[in-house]
Amino acid sequence: MQNFRIRAAVMAAVAVAPLAISIPAQSAPSDTAAAVTGWAQMYFPAPGNDVEISVNAHATFGPGEFPTNSWGTFRIYHRIDESGGETYVNWGDFAVDCVTVGGPTATVTGTLVRAAPGSPWQLGVRTGLSFYVDGAASRIGIAGMPTPPLSKCMAPAANAPLVLGGYQIRS
Repeated sequence: MQNFRIRAAVMAAVAVAPLAISIPAQSAPSDTAAAVTGWAQMYFPAPGNDVEISVNAHATFGPGEFPTNSWGTFRIYHRIDESGGETYVNWGDFAVDCVTVGGPTATVTGTLVRAAPGSPWQLGVRTGLSFYVDGAASRIGIAGMPTPPLSKCMAPAANAPLVLGGYQIRS
């Protein structure tokens, strides 16, 4: 139990760090119409993999279904414990360029603005996240790297269950 508490505290501290990054962007309007926030560790099917995603994404809307303004950040963190005791860590910080919400679902896209030293990820590449928020049934989806380029506001179905943490959607 003690190890779980320490791990949860460390993961919570890691989750806050990327949200404080400074990314040049337009100033945020005061009338936020939608937001996706939180941190979670997602299920990953290969043993020894730890994938965590923190997000602080916001948008305002005018007429139509697409946002008139989106801003914020998200971070993807991926640690792989390889056989032989070596650990490989990769992470990337993304500037949000689209947020869409509908009921318990949301889509967030952004472009990579900073990555771990030696990361294979390319700056400027867009990645899409999808969220389904429903308590213990919550899920997340990721697409974009290294798959073909994504358009703004596009992401796969939220198909991976959460292991720890959670997200909030506000619309």
